[in-house]
Amino acid sequence: MADNDYSFGTRNDPPADQDNRADYRLTARARAMLELESGLPEEAGSEARELVCGIRDISAGGLCLSSGEPLSLDALLPARVFLGNHEEPFGLMVEVVWCRPNESGFLVGVRIIESDETAYVEWMEAVASAMAQD
Repeated sequence: MADNDYSFGTRNDPPADQDNRADYRLTARARAMLELESGLPEEAGSEARELVCGIRDISAGGLCLSSGEPLSLDALLPARVFLGNHEEPFGLMVEVVWCRPNESGFLVGVRIIESDETAYVEWMEAVASAMAQD
């Protein structure tokens, strides 16, 4: 990660009473791919439906995404997060905690779920490293 890939907070942060994250946030030039529907293994050619989202900001515990479509609250979704100078995406499991319309689609808050089969530990280390550089 380069020093200029992240900065603290955003200009349009929600008021404090609407922001439930306890962690510091970094504004990032990054994207996430959410798997909305998985392909059926028994059907050849059946493919997963993925949604590409921009990332507004990141923290150790979650992401604020910019989405072209609304997402259901409490949905658990596999995600691949592409950050800065990392060659490989972080495979994570996320839970949708809020979704609201904005001028370009929807802003979606997701919480990162700790899971043995994801890159949760690597994600935490990458965010900690980025915060140490600021």
